[in-house]
Amino acid sequence: MKKIISIITPCYNEAENIDELCHRIATVMATLPYDYEHICIDNCSTDLTVSKIKEKAAVDTRIKLIVNARNFGHIRSPYYGLLQSNGDASILIASDLQDPPEIIAEFVAKWEKGYKTVLAVKPESEESSIMFGLRKIYYRLIAQISEVPLVKNATGAGLFDRAVLEVLRTIQDPYPYFRGLLCEIGFPIATVPFKQPRRQRGVTKNNFYTLYDIAMLGITNHSKIPLRLMAISGFMLSIISLFVAMCFFIAKLIFWDSFELGTAPILIGIFFFGAIQSFFIGVLGEYISSIHTKVRNMPLVVEVERVNFEK
Repeated sequence: MKKIISIITPCYNEAENIDELCHRIATVMATLPYDYEHICIDNCSTDLTVSKIKEKAAVDTRIKLIVNARNFGHIRSPYYGLLQSNGDASILIASDLQDPPEIIAEFVAKWEKGYKTVLAVKPESEESSIMFGLRKIYYRLIAQISEVPLVKNATGAGLFDRAVLEVLRTIQDPYPYFRGLLCEIGFPIATVPFKQPRRQRGVTKNNFYTLYDIAMLGITNHSKIPLRLMAISGFMLSIISLFVAMCFFIAKLIFWDSFELGTAPILIGIFFFGAIQSFFIGVLGEYISSIHTKVRNMPLVVEVERVNFEK
């Protein structure tokens, strides 16, 4: 019996890309000696994405559909889709074609060599040079402060052996940083570099908030360094403040009649320490928010419909 490859593509308002996506995936899989299932998990699209997938699923039972009750975000929905797969290996790939489906063959080649985790990395990209530069800075930062080595420039696309998914199914995390979890598990990770193409159709669903959300998730889930820097910085600032206060006190004693402190240093000091405190409270708030999310233990996704899944 042939092994089965599960391909998971998260969708949200990707009606313009569905036809090409399914065609290119089918073309790649036709060259490989494996059966496959193609699971599309739709995050409550408002365009024709769902109806287009249903049309294809009616003709090809290998195409399966999960429709979410609402938009559960770009973190939970792909992860949930992976957990619903039944293949010997599962491949997560974006539906906007910025992760070229042809990369699937390279994922499988690494898997056949014994790697249980294979990740796509983008050392080059045709996206905005500013955004790409900011992403590289972030990946470098998170790699430096993380408690486990993380894969730089990973897109989230990749192949994951059934053994990896079995471990993930035991982790009850309602809001996971997926790329970090893969490194936490500890299986050796192979990488497949590619040049990310520019989106050809549709508009990106990422904005400043979603990018900030996943950036902070990576930090709060995998590093305690910001909290410890806050404690160290508070101690150092108190020492510096005491030293400056002593200097002013001695200067006033020596030059009693000519030395005037004025209000400017006082105002600058107040605003400086106010800004530092606000920043520290904000960082602390991110960690508390992460704890709150995990304590609530809400489901990753609530489904409203499934197509072509066995009961």
